[in-house]
Amino acid sequence: MDPFLSLLHSFSSSLSDNELSSLKFLCRGKIGKRKLESVRSGGGGGELFSILLEQQLIASDKVSFLEDLLESIKREDLVSQLKQFVEEGEVNAPDDQPDVHEKRLLKAAIEVICENVGREWKMLMRKLGISEVQMDRIVAANPFNLQEQVVQSLRTWQKWKGKDAKVTDLIKALRGCNMNLVADRVEQKLNTGTT
Repeated sequence: MDPFLSLLHSFSSSLSDNELSSLKFLCRGKIGKRKLESVRSGGGGGELFSILLEQQLIASDKVSFLEDLLESIKREDLVSQLKQFVEEGEVNAPDDQPDVHEKRLLKAAIEVICENVGREWKMLMRKLGISEVQMDRIVAANPFNLQEQVVQSLRTWQKWKGKDAKVTDLIKALRGCNMNLVADRVEQKLNTGTT
């Protein structure tokens, strides 16, 4: 099954009738009145997404219109899921990914960082080159979950760097922020072997 269609299906089942009405209203400039009237409340989100797909307003590699719609109806949770879908490389070319060994090392390093970096995570992200806007979005999507903020920001960095994402960069950034204990723990975990 197409992962993008599965995602849209899960979105459609979580939309309330009011949210669906808002989405229909927001699509007025893009979709004809008759087509919009055919979208019924009660699971009609799927119909609306089908029309958007047909008219090529959205696709698995073209999600900005959908993101704008979801932001307009204040569904940050769905925006966050959409961004995660894009970040996890459903859209990205596989040749822009780190090799399997580096991926495994990164996963282990990210686990250690998430367990040990607390409220100072933004300082680390700045060192890694993540913008304030990206960090604000991550905080808005996960307002009360510090660990999830760290995870999402590291995923954003990894996605941005693609195949250039290296554990050595994470360690260097940690040391640059005087988070030597965390850097030591990352190195220790990598040296004890991650299989």
